[in-house]
Amino acid sequence: MSANHRTDPTVSVVIPAKDDAELLARCLAALAAQTRRPDEVVVVDNGSSDGTARVARDAGARTLLCPEKGIPAASAAGYDAATGDLVLRLDADCVPAAEWVERVVAAFEAWPEVGAITGGATFIDGPRWLRGPLARVYLGAYVAASAPALGHVPLFGSNLALRRRVWDDVRAEVHRHDPEVHDDLDLSFHVGERHVIRYRTGLGMRIAMRPFDDLASFAVRFSRGFRSVLVHWPRDFPPARWLRLASRSRQRPESTRMPRPRSLRI
Repeated sequence: MSANHRTDPTVSVVIPAKDDAELLARCLAALAAQTRRPDEVVVVDNGSSDGTARVARDAGARTLLCPEKGIPAASAAGYDAATGDLVLRLDADCVPAAEWVERVVAAFEAWPEVGAITGGATFIDGPRWLRGPLARVYLGAYVAASAPALGHVPLFGSNLALRRRVWDDVRAEVHRHDPEVHDDLDLSFHVGERHVIRYRTGLGMRIAMRPFDDLASFAVRFSRGFRSVLVHWPRDFPPARWLRLASRSRQRPESTRMPRPRSLRI
């Protein structure tokens, strides 16, 4: 074998799901149509009462049962089970563009120093004229609220990817047993502590407008976001975390870049 020969990384896609059979079928169909097919798709059934597990099996996905309540537990179980060099994550209500996996793999190849990559999304349903602008407001608010606490760009759970070695580094630290935290924000705290997170535009992700289904659902998301920050205090109280990260960034070749609001467009 030539010394210059380079093999492609293997790719696992993880999908935590609960009572999402219809949406999951649509998501899995989009993954089956990828220009760069993932090497495996891992669906974690978080105690569904509908046909979620059957839909996953029928589509050829590895199907795991996670009886512990909560997306943090289900996501962590999926990352643990994934065998790929790169672990990609999206939700059951997502519809990735045909080039999604290919673009994520290319981004990691272009940025060898980066440990995790995240991207934005647009809404797939609701009034057509509102889908893009509302998604930018929604994700922009998430970045604006969480980035000051993190000191870097946050991971977005419907469109993220990390190197397997990065998950192995943080898997014992994440709050997987707390169902009241946002797993992507919690993961951001731990990954960003020692690894570079980069925002990549144009990955191509569409999501359902479920965050706006009702005010109660929105309030739950807000309270969980607040809790996700507080569980990391006092160690990650912003001034202390910022100083720690600044010190470490000087020791590595490239630090995390904060996205501008316009970069939330896919």
